[in-house]
Amino acid sequence: MTLIKSISGIRGTIGGIAGNGLTPIDIVKFTAAYGSWVISKTNNKRIVLGRDARISGEMVNNLVIGTLQGLGIEVIDLGLSTTPTVEIAVPMENAGGGIILTASHNPKQWNALKLLNDKGEFISDADGKEVLEIAEKSEFAFADVDDLGKVVSNNTYLQKHIDVILALPLVDVDAIKAANFKIAIDCVNSTGGIFVPALLKALGVETVYELYCEPDGHFPHNPEPLPENLTEIAKVVQSKNADLGIVVDPDVDRLCFVCEDGSMFGEEYTLVAVADYILKNTPGNSVSNLSSTRALRDVTENAGGTYNASAVGEVNVVNKMKATNAVIGGEGNGGIIYPELHYGRDALVGIALFLTHLAKFGKSISVLRKSYPEYYISKNKITLTPEMDIDALLVKVQEKYKDQPNSTIDGLKIEFDKEWVHLRKSNTEPIIRIYSEAGSETVAEGLATKIISDIKEILKLS
Repeated sequence: MTLIKSISGIRGTIGGIAGNGLTPIDIVKFTAAYGSWVISKTNNKRIVLGRDARISGEMVNNLVIGTLQGLGIEVIDLGLSTTPTVEIAVPMENAGGGIILTASHNPKQWNALKLLNDKGEFISDADGKEVLEIAEKSEFAFADVDDLGKVVSNNTYLQKHIDVILALPLVDVDAIKAANFKIAIDCVNSTGGIFVPALLKALGVETVYELYCEPDGHFPHNPEPLPENLTEIAKVVQSKNADLGIVVDPDVDRLCFVCEDGSMFGEEYTLVAVADYILKNTPGNSVSNLSSTRALRDVTENAGGTYNASAVGEVNVVNKMKATNAVIGGEGNGGIIYPELHYGRDALVGIALFLTHLAKFGKSISVLRKSYPEYYISKNKITLTPEMDIDALLVKVQEKYKDQPNSTIDGLKIEFDKEWVHLRKSNTEPIIRIYSEAGSETVAEGLATKIISDIKEILKLS
């Protein structure tokens, strides 16, 4: 059993002993801490709640609602929803915060409480630490019987989310409708199965082949939208002669595409393609995290903008976007952040923008993919002993490559012309994650091998 307490929320496996898994006791404890924090921070006793379709969702939802009511908080319950929908709903409801019950791409035994501030954005590092401290000290003051919070069920936000997307100037429904796309979708039996078909219909897409769109939480395959998990939709795209496939994760904040020939567009290139479209129509800057493809930088600079990299983590990307007035940003895991709508990863707005881009491009999705710089990322890790000082090790690697451009805002990233390697220590294991990128898979893997060899040599000399 696993329970991970981090600044952005509480994630764990369902069941087990309190403190070792996401048990009812843990759910109540951390919900009470967050609710107490919202009241003290905003003096606002209203919180928006939504969940994905995983099996444990109803149980967790009931516990969260009861706890928030016990604090005297009014709960706006969106029911089955998406992470970006809850993010949009928080400011629309003038709420003090929001909770999304989802473990994102994790398997079905996981669930989590994702925590938002009053802007509908993930809470900051400092705020997250405050919540964890309140939980640790159990500093909760529950309401008297006459002051218990009420629950308001609200099922209007599916349409509200679609409406704000359709109102965006760069979403062209007429162009999408005229393209007469045939689209296959895989929504992994979660809430994307409700939201994605509704969005496509609103965008004028008449032919949709639905795969795993029953929101019952029984994930038919590993829910992370990686190529090895998308073999079935690739077959559907080919057998139906579809123009493309669309895949989302269980809480609909990650997005990837399948080309008409069944090949993968590549989740790294979801952001690249959407940014290409945005930057051609809205001059400005872009942001992604240090482990994302260089192709975004190339596309941004070609459009006359400036690219900036942030530390890994959505909240870090958002902070860098605000600091640099970026018009588009996100992460290489298929996360699109379009501030014209809101500061959160949103697969739904990503779908609308991408389909507009593809419709105006006027050629196949595979041709669109070939129009972008070709890069390959190799992902590796090296396991060290628990007592190893990983920070000191990274300092020695940095010294070895001091003549190369490098960044230490999140681990160590070293650039070699258009190639790079990024070393990050895990927060939970004695592991260094090593991501490298180059113009070919062989060169990317060779670069990783060289850095791993350097690390082993440094350890021998230590």
